[in-house]
Amino acid sequence: MASEWGLELGQPFALALHSFAAPAGDGVLKVIPEEHVESGHEGDALEHWDGDGAVRLLRREGQTLLLERAHPGTDLSELAEEEATALAVEVALRLWRPAGTPFRWVGDWLPRWLDEEPNQLTPVARELLASLDVGRSTLVHGDFHHHNVLASGRGHLAIDPQPFLAEPEFDVPTFLWNPLPCRLRVEHLESRLAAFVAAGLDEERIRKWTVIRGAYLQPQEAEALLAML
Repeated sequence: MASEWGLELGQPFALALHSFAAPAGDGVLKVIPEEHVESGHEGDALEHWDGDGAVRLLRREGQTLLLERAHPGTDLSELAEEEATALAVEVALRLWRPAGTPFRWVGDWLPRWLDEEPNQLTPVARELLASLDVGRSTLVHGDFHHHNVLASGRGHLAIDPQPFLAEPEFDVPTFLWNPLPCRLRVEHLESRLAAFVAAGLDEERIRKWTVIRGAYLQPQEAEALLAML
């Protein structure tokens, strides 16, 4: 596809773990494998955001995307904690907007994710999920964290969405356990929670989502996650 579109590719990005992504001049060529279902609607989400809070989609053919390249491209992990959190909230508020089809409701997927590798958190996560009337009208990023928010000439922009219909609180846990290496940042937990709550989110729901998502994404953090409740 690169040759068909007249693109000269650079070295692939090291943090592109599930997809192929490489610089292509002022753009980025990204190829999403069919089996990575979480990213199946990335192109649709970028079209929906239309450059507001996320990089622009310049061209697409199936799961091959040509994206705006963020320059200088440094991520939030390069910034001081307070500034990084404030920018994260600012970007997230631009991304969380009403949407419908073709996006999928996360409530249909969570049970199967929790069943993939049961662990000590799984029963608690199932109970918490059952206690929530999971939102289904807001488009969320799905993998929102420091390394997926980059500096650009248009301000900070999100990349690499795994979009679903859910509620804003669903997006916060991945920010709570970043930057790399992934672990719950207990030392910054309360200040980060306070920043998202000040933006209008529900703290109890964030805490519940952190345990639910942690059950299938961060099960090794069981003790710290259960202390969230």
